[in-house]
Amino acid sequence: MAKLAGIDVGNDSIKVVLDGTYKPLIVPNIITPGYDRHILQEEDSPLKALDVIVYSPALKQNNRRWFVGQLATELEDNYELEETDNKALSDQSLIVALTSLAYAGVAGTGNGNEGYAQTDEVEFIIGTGLPVRTYTKFHESFEARLIGEHEVTFVTSPQLRNRRIKVRIRRAIVSIEGAAALFNLATHDNLQVRDEEIYNGCIGVCEIGSLTTDLPVVNRMSIDNNFSYGEQMGMANYLDAIMRDVEDTYNYSFPSRAKLVTRVKNRDWTIQRIGEGQASIQPIVNQYFERAAQRIVDLIKKRWKKYPDIQCYYVIGGGATALKSHILEAAGPIKLRFVPESELQNVYGYLKVARSRINQAGYVE
Repeated sequence: MAKLAGIDVGNDSIKVVLDGTYKPLIVPNIITPGYDRHILQEEDSPLKALDVIVYSPALKQNNRRWFVGQLATELEDNYELEETDNKALSDQSLIVALTSLAYAGVAGTGNGNEGYAQTDEVEFIIGTGLPVRTYTKFHESFEARLIGEHEVTFVTSPQLRNRRIKVRIRRAIVSIEGAAALFNLATHDNLQVRDEEIYNGCIGVCEIGSLTTDLPVVNRMSIDNNFSYGEQMGMANYLDAIMRDVEDTYNYSFPSRAKLVTRVKNRDWTIQRIGEGQASIQPIVNQYFERAAQRIVDLIKKRWKKYPDIQCYYVIGGGATALKSHILEAAGPIKLRFVPESELQNVYGYLKVARSRINQAGYVE
């Protein structure tokens, strides 16, 4: 029987939530070429050591070994997506997405016989999404790359060592980032209306991601084709600038954006300087986050002025969480709405959209 899943292929992280569960799996969207690891002590969780070989008909290079997610964040030769990358066509995003689905599909199903090649099969129907600017041109090719049979072999990952997972994606339902999040906010898990204002109103969304900021307008749960908009800018540029300034000022290097993001989420501003005590990076972070927040507020004002029928604006996404206090200060009297678990609203929405489409089609397992 196929599992129903929502998967948010974010530029900073891949988030997966399975139907019937509420705790999402989050894997940093970062990889590095794999090699024979010198393991002194095995990690206490597979997620800390995603060491995989991936095969997919959609990949340019197959059966290559990769360190994925948290394991790759510590390594200097890692790959993070840049502004020129398109997640619909990106091999890196597909590698991390398939690894995440493979792990989600077998997590909690037993450790298998380590040392022997054990093969499991997991089948999915998935809901996912793309930014406003790439949706129209790329959603069909994105769907085609996802659908089919793929294979992920865990090499040295604890509890999954030598375990081969065949990942079959039977159907992929692609939505628009931000709009799916609003659908989640408007409905209960059984898809009944939870918030009449959102469900029947004209609502603006500002979804701040790593490389893109999406500003869809949703009128009675339908996307407005004329006024929905996307910017090819996100948090990555500001994070890169922060890392450069910290390195120039304190000679302290972050191996990846993911490491800096973890510090920001934990509000851990103190770094250790070699032989020179400690320093706080908060002033540098605030400087760039204030600039980012002002740009976001300017974008919202511009869109709202063009379409004054918008009743309210929801600011969501991982960037919304990081920038909330700065955005509120820059917005002044403009009332903007923020929500808890902001970075997870899309993935929950993708799951609900997929469930809704399947129900409408009378789909039978």
